[in-house]
Amino acid sequence: MNVTLLAINTKYVHSSLAVWAIASGVAAHARQPHDVQVLEATINQHCADIAQRVIAQAPDVLGISTYIWNAGMLPELLAVLRCHLPKLTVVLGGPEAACNAQHWLSHGADHVICGAGEHSFAALLDNLSGDDSPAPSGSPPPVNPYSEAYFATLAGRIAYIETSRGCPFRCSYCLSGESSLEFVPLDLAKEQITQLARSGARTIKFVDRTFNANAQRACDIWTHVMSLDSACCFHFEVAADLFDEQSLTLLQRAAPGRIQLEIGLQSFHAPTLAAVQRKTNLVRAEENIRRLVAADNMHVHVDLIAGLPQETLATFELGFNRAYALGAHKLQLGFLKLLHGSKLRSQAQALGLVHAAEPPYEILRSPWMSAEELAWLNTAENALQHTYNQGRFLRTLDYVLAATQLSPLRLFHSMGNAAPHHARALDDYATQLHAHWRSLPGIDDETLRDHMLCDFLTMTRGQSMPPFLKCHDKRRKQVLQRANEMLNRSVRTHEVAVLHNGRGVFADSHRPCPVTKRYPLIVLDETPRR
Repeated sequence: MNVTLLAINTKYVHSSLAVWAIASGVAAHARQPHDVQVLEATINQHCADIAQRVIAQAPDVLGISTYIWNAGMLPELLAVLRCHLPKLTVVLGGPEAACNAQHWLSHGADHVICGAGEHSFAALLDNLSGDDSPAPSGSPPPVNPYSEAYFATLAGRIAYIETSRGCPFRCSYCLSGESSLEFVPLDLAKEQITQLARSGARTIKFVDRTFNANAQRACDIWTHVMSLDSACCFHFEVAADLFDEQSLTLLQRAAPGRIQLEIGLQSFHAPTLAAVQRKTNLVRAEENIRRLVAADNMHVHVDLIAGLPQETLATFELGFNRAYALGAHKLQLGFLKLLHGSKLRSQAQALGLVHAAEPPYEILRSPWMSAEELAWLNTAENALQHTYNQGRFLRTLDYVLAATQLSPLRLFHSMGNAAPHHARALDDYATQLHAHWRSLPGIDDETLRDHMLCDFLTMTRGQSMPPFLKCHDKRRKQVLQRANEMLNRSVRTHEVAVLHNGRGVFADSHRPCPVTKRYPLIVLDETPRR
């Protein structure tokens, strides 16, 4: 059969693991010959354009991997395809379809694959082509999605790998909460990691739900990753309280920038964690995160979820401020999504959780957090995402927090309210933030300007500075000369500046930090002469 597998990703830089695993499954397990082609698109493309690419291949069967980010566009896409390919057989897989099969069977799908599809999709194709012989008994071996065709289309985008499937925990908001934990054989996992490290991908993300659920296995893979002669960055989702001493010591030896850790704390409120069946030793988690951040060799990302049961705005603020104090490089403020197939969605009505009807099914209100309070948090999240989480204005944020004595969450809300970011230019955004910050009690104008100036040097090498930050001090030439001498190269004028106390500062744009990607700031000890 002529088969097209379609992945619709959130961005071009993302690649799909699922469709390539399915394609490899067909090659390995189908009894009949099938011609399988893979298409990758993004949610930013028009349905008509994606449909034309599918139509050009004239498939007998179309398989689509469905998720909350692409489900909203599928009805329109399927309607267009039905008009042009009336005999097309549509097969949906992935969590959004698998956990809501009846809906999709009545909205354009002919078949829905529930659960892992590497073997069942191949069997379905055989059946559709007239081969209804029973599938072989026993557990088939895992497939390798990394074919020559996969690497030919990867083109340096983010690559994904799965070395374990399922999760040992039972968090009620998560689709992995009811699944058993299965591991890819360690030798095969290492072989695939090595393949990806040689592929040209800059970032390789492990999709394992709790990568360090087995501490020794995690250390074995980290040791392998750290031994590779590669410039790749490897991203892992981990539980902070599961780190043992061996894991922490090992990670502290990783080359700077080699490893990224994403840590789901979700909440610091004990009744909330109990309500969603999440078991976390918060004290140990905090201690371990502080150690990981202090190692200064890996990017640490911490997640919180707003809108969980039992969590009020007041308790969430306490938790957010506690998380912010850990000093992670990114603090994601996410909002609860009531996913099809999750235990919490089945409890939503009984608990009084009201969520959007359309994907991503985000929480709208609950008995513990009103719609107005969630909107308040969305305003704070806007500012958090466009400043702290992008490594912007970090010195300034530290100064403003210390000078005003505002809590971090209250400061971000005030910023989001005064200077909402809607795809605006950085210099315009900085101008509005500056106007807001200088209006706050305790702020000194000159000190504020100095911190923002230093931030621009480390963020953008001094480029894109708004007019109020641009340095016209005559002593700048002397700073430029010192910078040339100290760095032993020619430094551009916009990379140097003079602070209000007369001290010169400059950025070393040839040595970005491998962890933060910011440029080192050098402050001259003496004041240049006028």
